[in-house]
Amino acid sequence: MKEGSLLPQEEMLAIGRKKGKLMIGIPKETTFQENRVALNPEAVQLLVSNGHQVLVETQAGKMASYQDVDYSEAGAEIAYDKAEVFKANIILKVAPPSADEIEMMPGNQTLISALQLTAHPKETLVSLMNKKITAIAWDYIQDEHGIYTVVRAMGEIAGNTSVLIASELLSNYQTGKGLMLGGVAGVRPTEVVILGAGTVGEYACRAAMGLGASVKIFDNSISKLRRLQNDIGSRVYTSVIQPKVLEKAIMRADVVIGAIRAGLGRTPCIVTEAMIEGMKPGSVVVDVSIDQGGCFETSKLTNHTKPTYVKHDVIHYCVPNIASRVSMTASIALSNIFSPLMLDMGDMGGCKDMIKKDPGFRSGVYIYQGKLTSEILGKVFDLPYKNIELLLAAL
Repeated sequence: MKEGSLLPQEEMLAIGRKKGKLMIGIPKETTFQENRVALNPEAVQLLVSNGHQVLVETQAGKMASYQDVDYSEAGAEIAYDKAEVFKANIILKVAPPSADEIEMMPGNQTLISALQLTAHPKETLVSLMNKKITAIAWDYIQDEHGIYTVVRAMGEIAGNTSVLIASELLSNYQTGKGLMLGGVAGVRPTEVVILGAGTVGEYACRAAMGLGASVKIFDNSISKLRRLQNDIGSRVYTSVIQPKVLEKAIMRADVVIGAIRAGLGRTPCIVTEAMIEGMKPGSVVVDVSIDQGGCFETSKLTNHTKPTYVKHDVIHYCVPNIASRVSMTASIALSNIFSPLMLDMGDMGGCKDMIKKDPGFRSGVYIYQGKLTSEILGKVFDLPYKNIELLLAAL
């Protein structure tokens, strides 16, 4: 052993990975009645103060009551040319991109948006694949507990808002019969039936009970019904979906809220036209699950401009994008999820590194560097697909 090796040596410290500087583009939503924006000015300020660049298209936040000056004061660059926004390394938007928007993308970028099969024709997917885009569906991103965070947040908003909508429709405000949703001393409380014990059902139940209504919840999952009772902390009426029991409950109800979700494909239609015919005149139906086909036989798609129609003397509200009705609240909720996500991405060195390290984020990937990784999309559109885990292992 040489004497030199016994002398004090300088400590060898690990060099931390250099953080990635992200360039994030926030385009103005062009989808019909999509009023939300992916990042609000407060979230932009947080990202800019952490060294990231945010490019916001002019008027992107207008429908959520955010002006260009709010974004520029938060440190964002305002783009007056939509094409400039789509040149960003990361494009963050609410609705899926249109064919024209994909055409503006130079390629080899990351797109984070919703994945809607109805708005994703085969040509859209092929265009994204040809441009070597890495596409991530925010509705499939999970947190560390396996919860779909964005879906849950939007479900909470839709559940609360659906009861407020029903309350408005029951009153004399439009064509309602002048009932107050809830109850006061000496007056029978209004009866609300909720179909589905998921997030939307739970928050609709909380809102209806908070107003003093009598609530009945139907779901085919006993575990969901039990969990809902435990979470609410009250012995609310629950039942599995049995046609005779459901028909009696709907016949007595003043409001029926459809919050059934399908794992894949179309929502099961569990309320027949005959059941709707048996409802009291002036009653209200709010079909929150209309974006998956709806769970009422009499449901048909409506929009925020003309949200209701009357069939068999029952007022139907079947707008698929309820969260856009409260666009500022929804935009804040989205920002609370996306801004920490972007900070983590920067800390990890970029999108590719985050996909490798974060399994919850990886679950949202449906195209990776131009290769389709979603089995569902591959089978629906007859396109070749590869497992994301195998793709990452091969790199």
